[in-house]
Amino acid sequence: MTAIICMALSALGVVIAVLTAVRGRRRAALRWLAVALVPTGLYLTGLIPVFHTIGTTLAHWASHLVFDPKVWVGIAMLGATVLLLLATGVRAGRGRGKGGKGQGQVPARGGKPAAPPGRPAGAAGAAGAAGAAGAALPARSDAPTADLGDFSDIEEILKRRGI
Repeated sequence: MTAIICMALSALGVVIAVLTAVRGRRRAALRWLAVALVPTGLYLTGLIPVFHTIGTTLAHWASHLVFDPKVWVGIAMLGATVLLLLATGVRAGRGRGKGGKGQGQVPARGGKPAAPPGRPAGAAGAAGAAGAAGAALPARSDAPTADLGDFSDIEEILKRRGI
């Protein structure tokens, strides 16, 4: 019975693909043909009984979910696990890249990050701007545009805007 249903679904898909191709929509016809091959492919590989077993098992679990206190305790434990992981900062590890928080940069009075260790205090604003963009500036010398190379035009734009 399963084989007949799968073959019928595939035949229906092929008919739809042919009708779509006749209308001149070749890409859509190829998509329909690909979808039409799925039921027969699942049957021939023996995956239909596997999906049936998975569906039956999930239905059995769902029916016992409402009435079984043991399942609710397990759900509460999984929920507590997620809350504990979020509270302890699993997501905070994402901001620990270049120039992100967590590298010892504490905002100064003006709201700009303080200079990291080993860098002069005048470079704090440029380091914060560069850290936000994900790029690191080379060590600064006495000249304002020395060692910046291609960043000189960006520096001029930042100076005009007062950043």
